Amino acid sequence: MRPLKSTISTRSTSFGKHKAANEQLLGQLAKNMTESRFQGKDKHINRAREGGKMLARERLELCLDPDSPFLELLPLAGLGGKGFGPGGTTVGGIGLVSGRLCMIISNVGTHKGGAVDYATLQKSLRLGDIAFENHLPVINLVESAGANLPEQARIFNYGGATFRDITRRSKAGIPTISVVFGNSTAGGAYVPGMSDYAIFVQDQAKVFLAGPPLVKMATNEEVDDESLGGAAMHSRVSGVSDYLARDEREGIRLAREIMDMQPESSAPPATPQADPPRFDPDELLGIIPSDPKIPVDARELIARIVDGSRFHEFKPEWGTTLVTGYAEIHGYRVGILANNGVLFAEAANKGAHFIQLCNQSGTPLIFLQNVTGFMVGKDYERDGIIKHGAKLINAVANSEVPAITIMCGASYGAGNYAMMGRAYQPRFLFSYPHARIAVMGPEQLTGVMESIQRESAKKAGLPFDEEQAAQMRAYMISEVDKQSNAWYSTGQLWDDGVIDPRDTRTYLGFCLTVVQNAPVEPSGKYGVFRF
Repeated sequence: MRPLKSTISTRSTSFGKHKAANEQLLGQLAKNMTESRFQGKDKHINRAREGGKMLARERLELCLDPDSPFLELLPLAGLGGKGFGPGGTTVGGIGLVSGRLCMIISNVGTHKGGAVDYATLQKSLRLGDIAFENHLPVINLVESAGANLPEQARIFNYGGATFRDITRRSKAGIPTISVVFGNSTAGGAYVPGMSDYAIFVQDQAKVFLAGPPLVKMATNEEVDDESLGGAAMHSRVSGVSDYLARDEREGIRLAREIMDMQPESSAPPATPQADPPRFDPDELLGIIPSDPKIPVDARELIARIVDGSRFHEFKPEWGTTLVTGYAEIHGYRVGILANNGVLFAEAANKGAHFIQLCNQSGTPLIFLQNVTGFMVGKDYERDGIIKHGAKLINAVANSEVPAITIMCGASYGAGNYAMMGRAYQPRFLFSYPHARIAVMGPEQLTGVMESIQRESAKKAGLPFDEEQAAQMRAYMISEVDKQSNAWYSTGQLWDDGVIDPRDTRTYLGFCLTVVQNAPVEPSGKYGVFRF
């Protein structure tokens, strides 16, 4: 493979302008991430300390191998919502425990008692999906008051999937280890109860379907926490607990010992001596426009992500608005699809062809998404842009090799589907801070709505209020912009996290290691292609 060349001038006005805008967005990212690390009010943290408890992130760190990388996922889930704040009441991600890749989920018991709001539930379900897809054992560090009761109507039906998924992973040979540090009540009692291994910390774990007040109300029986659902009782009488730990550190040590007995990870480690890109990844901040309407050559991104900036481009002279080709990232061979403009019929056919080739050879796919959609107009409709676009979406939907998507700019309309958006279940999906996702851009969307209103007024024989229309247009542009930016989308869990563009190569390298843990043998079967 030949190294890519770059035409970027780091001294240009546009480079400096893009860099300044992106640095401002990264400042907002840092602020949001700091907010997501909130672990409760001081009085709750002090109370936990006095009781000999560690905080959620301290437990997680102690569980990980020394110097293990840790990929935190969905850290801003719930951002901008009405719940418990960004990240909810869990910390989750992937790291090494006893040399094995595993998913770790730690309840933040010092924030709202670790109760589960809607965003926290959706985050937990997504973490479970990632664990299942990538054959990752799960370690639950449990301290949760259960469902946030004011939100029970939104939580109850979906919450049952948490317990279902534990058992389905177990059936697939993917174990769950739960260490209970505090309350795990009501439905939460089923988390350790349905886990493959359950470790209860003495004098701290309290696990019961109904606490003493509810038992009193239901049966008139008076009972204390410890005799009803304490760690000692469950370890010596009920058998719900498999191990009684003297303290939190022993509980985590036992979890690590159990993990050490599991089969070793099948994922090969990233190649440590892989060549870094020939071009500085820091330059990405000056290359990527903060305005997704401004085009950028996808090859400039690729050159700063892949090993040695080497890239074997497939069909470079045809369907040029979609760049396709092979490269290596931290030693892993990958197929890359990157947008270089709107999708025409040629680009769609080229992408479908390339996806088939990667499935044939078992090559993971990387989608660098920056697309405003498919080309529209009379000539393009007559030429069958729908059926050509359908071929690409068909190929994406039925691709069986692992896929990782990075939203590098715009993600509008069916272009989102064609480039492995969230609905098409990539193994991982991350966004840059300036990314936008919507049916179409704000100006286009409001323009379409205004055209419909004008036509409606004309048919009714009514005057069209231009002043009111201008006010509505400005309002709609503002609302669509707010609901399509990266902060809104990550708060809605439409991605697995917003990342610094300069860290793209690191994220991809780690995720490629993870996806190798569940190798696939593509069948090469697809749905019917329309010709």
